[in-house]
Amino acid sequence: MNDIRKIERDVNMANTKISARSVDVFYGETHAIRNVSVDIADRTVTAFIGPSGCGKSTFLRCLNRMNDTIETCRVTGDIELDGRDINARSVDAVQLRAQVGMVFQKPNPFPKSIYDNVAYGPKIHGMARNKAELDEIVEKALRRGAIWDEVKDRLHAPGTGLSGGQQQRLCIARAVATEPEVLLMDEPCSALDPIATAQVEELIDELRQDYAVVIVTHSMQQAARVSQKTAFFHLGDLVEYDDTDRIFTNPRDQRTESYITGRIG
Repeated sequence: MNDIRKIERDVNMANTKISARSVDVFYGETHAIRNVSVDIADRTVTAFIGPSGCGKSTFLRCLNRMNDTIETCRVTGDIELDGRDINARSVDAVQLRAQVGMVFQKPNPFPKSIYDNVAYGPKIHGMARNKAELDEIVEKALRRGAIWDEVKDRLHAPGTGLSGGQQQRLCIARAVATEPEVLLMDEPCSALDPIATAQVEELIDELRQDYAVVIVTHSMQQAARVSQKTAFFHLGDLVEYDDTDRIFTNPRDQRTESYITGRIG
């Protein structure tokens, strides 16, 4: 029995992309997140759910050091990507964000052409030796963003001229253009209509074949549709983390059940 447990543990560790242990986040004197420990699996969609202000977006931003940009923010604890401490002094935050891409709540294309939006990251990181290679990277990213067929004949038109749903898929294409290992999404569908939401959700399901995807969502229905793992946050605590089916059908913690059934939130 002990051998079986060891094998299961080794398999779980092998599939872990990001490992966080005892993470606390402070905004000045405010203790926003307390003692969060979680393993994010590779090629899996992990959903962070919970009421507004519960800490889920704050913790998401810890995973690619976006909180570094907030002067009053202090993060303690250990976060590792493939076993490497992301907060080590030797880790360049810009390089880290190429590995751990992010898509925000509101589509935010650069005031550039569709082509230049996607080419921006690969250019900065020296991923292409010539124009032909850059063209290939851009096309591949736009295809992964499920928007190539819609924009291939107008690549030099402004990215800001696309519809909301197209802009968000462009931002996803921009994020995957640097060949990240993890894709973070902070409520990526909250500003979209139902049709665009369905397109992005379908895209998320495709992206998990290549990436670890972490999505913050206020929609429990969305979490149930797109994720395989779900973490429930409440008042700065990670209350429960388990398979999505288990969280929504047989949660272990009373607070999780109360949130899912609408009694708290």
